[in-house]
Amino acid sequence: MAELSHLDAAGRARMVDVGRKPPQCRLARATGTIELAAETRELIRANQVAKGDVLTVAQIAGIQAAKWTGQLIPLCHPLVLDHVAVRLEVDDHGVTAASEVSCTGRTGVEMEALTAVSVALLSVYDMCKAVDKQMRIGPIVLVEKIKDAVATD
Repeated sequence: MAELSHLDAAGRARMVDVGRKPPQCRLARATGTIELAAETRELIRANQVAKGDVLTVAQIAGIQAAKWTGQLIPLCHPLVLDHVAVRLEVDDHGVTAASEVSCTGRTGVEMEALTAVSVALLSVYDMCKAVDKQMRIGPIVLVEKIKDAVATD
């Protein structure tokens, strides 16, 4: 098993020092799902959820969350992001969220990609909780992590 980089020699949590690492283009993609009842899926498709446009609000929430990841996750480095895209689709089981995050920096953006998907799905949950008591979030997974990548739309 690989050594845990967020622990010091005494086993205490620490923020990793990335100061000597060269900046590189970095990209990460994540995806996740929320299972919804058929009636809830139809309400979202018809834009009839009482709180508003579920997919647009969740998309904006995911983008905003990616930008705030360094504030939310204690040992994450705050990063200047070059690109954040969050896409949501209603499918036969619920909503699938996908994120793509990139930056030029000394550490990866996988936490930002995962946070974007997580918060997007939590926003769907929040907007639909009055009409669907059986929603289930997950799995949320990192799909790809690349160094020296160029982000695409």
